[in-house]
Amino acid sequence: MRFLVFVEHHEGRLQKDSLGVLSKAASLGGEVEAVLLGSGVNELAAEAGKYGAQRVHVDDDVLLDKPLPQPRVDALETLLADQQFDAVLFAASVLSADVAAALAARLDAGLNYDLTDLAVEDGKLVGKRPALGDSIYVDVGWSSEPRLALIRSGTFEPEEAGGSADVAPFESRFQDFSLAATMVEQAHEESEGPSIEDADVIVAAGRGLGGPDNFGLVEELAKALGGAVAATRAVVDAGWYPYSTQVGQTGKTVSPKLYVAVGISGAIQHKVGMQSSGLIVAINKDPNAPIFEYADLGVVGDLHEIVPKLTELVRARKAA
Repeated sequence: MRFLVFVEHHEGRLQKDSLGVLSKAASLGGEVEAVLLGSGVNELAAEAGKYGAQRVHVDDDVLLDKPLPQPRVDALETLLADQQFDAVLFAASVLSADVAAALAARLDAGLNYDLTDLAVEDGKLVGKRPALGDSIYVDVGWSSEPRLALIRSGTFEPEEAGGSADVAPFESRFQDFSLAATMVEQAHEESEGPSIEDADVIVAAGRGLGGPDNFGLVEELAKALGGAVAATRAVVDAGWYPYSTQVGQTGKTVSPKLYVAVGISGAIQHKVGMQSSGLIVAINKDPNAPIFEYADLGVVGDLHEIVPKLTELVRARKAA
């Protein structure tokens, strides 16, 4: 089976989720290739080889400089018209979701999205995706080729295989309507510390925190632990914290080494976004909170007393 992985990049770095999908594809066997699109991206191609790509198809073109979807759809259509791939894999992001959907329409191909696993069974690619509010997982397949798959963010961790990749430059055939849009401005959110997607430690807060003014408690604990701050959907919907920090079914999927849940009840919608964390610690005054059912360590008590004391202990241990 021949795989093509769409590899995203940002500010001169290949994105973690894309490298995770690349690593997963390599573990399935067969031919694994990547496609890298942008301007000034040739030097990034070699890095993809470290994560399992045997060949990297590169279109380094000023017309691909901005992260607009339609020129990338043209590029992928060009590549797929010239070469045969059994499956095209995407790590979910705002850009890749647009590209995957438009490519499926352009090629009249099947797209399975929100996948949490991939396997090859009897020579066929099988995807797994959650259903019924993430309470069960179902196997999904494709009835046409190429098979397009959009993988849920945070599903696969990048694993270096130590290999190298052949770089294969190509030129895209752009359509006029694809170049009609221009990007006027690209804003970047100002933040300190690691993002929740990259952090090894996350301190997340729910409605049990009591209000937006109390976020200083979790921010101080996260800072002491060298981690990032996250929130539940209820919190971001209430305007207490930015949507970019939301973890859960309609937010981001994370897999840190340590996940500290502060004042979070633990509804299934939140669980699916953090259940792959290495160690889950829950702090909640309600001993019957659902989160205690899947937490590795639970602390029943008033978070307003526990969190500041925990922060002090962490700082004291680091200073010792």
